[in-house]
Amino acid sequence: MLTPQAFRLFLIVMACRNIQKAAAVRESIMSGLPDADIEIKPLELSSMKSVRSFVESLGEEPVVALFNNAGVISKGYSLTPEGLENTFAVNYFGPFLLTRLLLPLMPADARIVNMVSLTCRIVRLSESSLQPLEKDFSQLGTYARSKLALIRFSLELARRYPELKVNLADPGVVNSNMISMGRWFDPLADVLFRPFCKSPEKGARPAIKALSSDERNRFFVGKRVLNIPERYSDPELDARLWAETERIIQEI
Repeated sequence: MLTPQAFRLFLIVMACRNIQKAAAVRESIMSGLPDADIEIKPLELSSMKSVRSFVESLGEEPVVALFNNAGVISKGYSLTPEGLENTFAVNYFGPFLLTRLLLPLMPADARIVNMVSLTCRIVRLSESSLQPLEKDFSQLGTYARSKLALIRFSLELARRYPELKVNLADPGVVNSNMISMGRWFDPLADVLFRPFCKSPEKGARPAIKALSSDERNRFFVGKRVLNIPERYSDPELDARLWAETERIIQEI
């Protein structure tokens, strides 16, 4: 379990894009757990070069748990310097490459938790979805497809590495900057919608529970631990997406 004692037993690495914000969070945690060993390292998930540099910075120490939490809902279509659509780069390609590079450092019973989204229910996915054209972009739809790709990666990862404890977590709708769409209706949504959203602390609980669990291939939602819904079952598609993702990354 992730108890306060666990923070004293393990080095916790916060891999973050914004170092200043990360430092403030670290200080908040340390105020309650002064013996915790927490290190901040820079990581920009939209850059595969940054992902590789981050993994190299870890050396050869074992990695017993990985939580892929970062996400972005891009307002408009844009490409990273490496030629990836930005939403997919942050939400899918970055976590995919990070996980794949860390696998050699992981013991057999390591835990991997990927944060997904309820929006995955509204979209479909194919190999061509991984590199959307501008005409195919929509703010919520592209976000949902990137998170669905992360689900499919998780399912294939669990098949290829059955000894690992791979699980999914859904935070629900959380009162954070993620729900700001950058649109004219944001102020109205802040008044009518935000008061009913979960706090960030409550949104994180399913993932914390998943990281602490001995379960495999399960879906942590709210207080429940569920089987991954049957609608996501498509092993052939999962394998094709894995292969296509590796092909794209290798060309960068």
